[in-house]
Amino acid sequence: MTKELVIDVQQETVSIALLEDKRLVELNRDNLKQNYEVGNIYLGRVKRILTGLNAAFVDIGSDKEAFIHYHDLGENFPAMNNIVKQILNDKKRTPRYEKLPCMEKDGSIRDVLTVGQMILVQIIKEPISTKGARVSSEISIAGRYMVMLPFVDNRTSVSQKIRVNAEKTRLKQLVHSIKPTNFSVIIRTVADGKRVAELDGEIKVLKNRWDKTLENLRKSTGIGLLSQESSRVVSNIRDLFDEEYENIHVNDNETFKEIQDYIQLIAPDKKDIVKLYEGEFPIYDNFGVTRQIKVSFGRVVSFKRGAYLIMDQTEAMFVVDVNSGTRIKASQNHEDNALEVNLLAAEEIARQLRLRDIGGLVVIDFIDMLQKANMKKVCDYMYKMMSTDRAKHNILPLSKFCLMEITRQRVRPAIAINTNETCPTCFGTGKSKPSILFTNQLENKIHFIVNELEIKKFTLCVHPFIEAYINKGFVSQRRRWRIKYSRGIRVIPMQELGFLQYKFLDKNRNEIDLTVPN
Repeated sequence: MTKELVIDVQQETVSIALLEDKRLVELNRDNLKQNYEVGNIYLGRVKRILTGLNAAFVDIGSDKEAFIHYHDLGENFPAMNNIVKQILNDKKRTPRYEKLPCMEKDGSIRDVLTVGQMILVQIIKEPISTKGARVSSEISIAGRYMVMLPFVDNRTSVSQKIRVNAEKTRLKQLVHSIKPTNFSVIIRTVADGKRVAELDGEIKVLKNRWDKTLENLRKSTGIGLLSQESSRVVSNIRDLFDEEYENIHVNDNETFKEIQDYIQLIAPDKKDIVKLYEGEFPIYDNFGVTRQIKVSFGRVVSFKRGAYLIMDQTEAMFVVDVNSGTRIKASQNHEDNALEVNLLAAEEIARQLRLRDIGGLVVIDFIDMLQKANMKKVCDYMYKMMSTDRAKHNILPLSKFCLMEITRQRVRPAIAINTNETCPTCFGTGKSKPSILFTNQLENKIHFIVNELEIKKFTLCVHPFIEAYINKGFVSQRRRWRIKYSRGIRVIPMQELGFLQYKFLDKNRNEIDLTVPN
């Protein structure tokens, strides 16, 4: 299996597409203007205590108050809270760690928190729908090889996915001997076989990040951000990257250097797989990602010769209906046909859960089967297909009605991409201008850009059909424009645009603001 990442960096968003054998299996899309992301650490103020829920709302400076449950405070909350109090009460003095009794497992939040109290919290779930972020006071500093937990009893644990006992023992003893006092460490799967120098280097980086957090707390004047996760791209690559990756393509020079430096740090022999994309077509169009997004994110998802899924989201759950469509073989009976379609559907559903990052409860209505052996085959195959999913999940066996329930860890809002295009003729208004005048409209824009904005080099992005029309013939429309206005005009196709949609980009690939009337 070949793996590669394709990273599209725009002014306000960054998208990371994971391809396996050229097939899109994961898509991460982040808004660069959104600050509230998983892993960020804040100084917050308790606003309300909900006794019935044994929880509280915390103001961290966002529009929506964050939510924290009693169990999210962590058993070592007294020690952590004591450090915060010492720093806030005397910002010039170095705080002194004191081992305090752990919190009761089933205590009341009113015994621990009071309205107006300042506490240190970390986002564990981003805001979803009408809900604010979910936060925890059990702070963790994540790296590639390990996760460090400040002011937690001196424990060192190893990922269960490391199977060899000798390697587990080696890593545990090694890390325990080099980690700081009063810190616990969880060793991640990718640390398997790593040398002491690599592990020691990361421990120092994580400890330095925590020290900077406390320093920012000392300088703080109120609630707000104290520590931010690594850049969106680097933090995603930290979780996605493994030795199987063959290429990482990115279309932004600054991001390219940032990724290259990070890969150089964690896997020096792999630094050459990072490649700067400088082609004239949009990077997602060039690697076939745009087309796969349009095919994969609709309500109806087709797969393998006529069968398809219907995917709907309700307030409580995500529902998937499996349909055989036109996929019926005369040589097979109903049971065999149902089993074949259900197995193919299981593969596509596992991909869709990863691709859309669907969390919470998922109910799948498979095609009815009568034989329990076939039901078990479908269930076992779903286990296999979901084994590569990094999110925590639980799969229940098929019921007698061929319904399967899956719970999947919800950390961020599910990715929802509208694949419907605005009507290419009227743009949703119900009225349209003669389409023959479309090139005249484009020429008006070009005249404005060249003569009013005085931009000589720019790119016109249009639907592939329109691009073919503009460039057709020996004396094409594009050639006429270049002769009349500017030799710097380029026309390229962009698959994400509707039939009569267009946009102009300057030489830095930023969209040109057009205020001229049509």
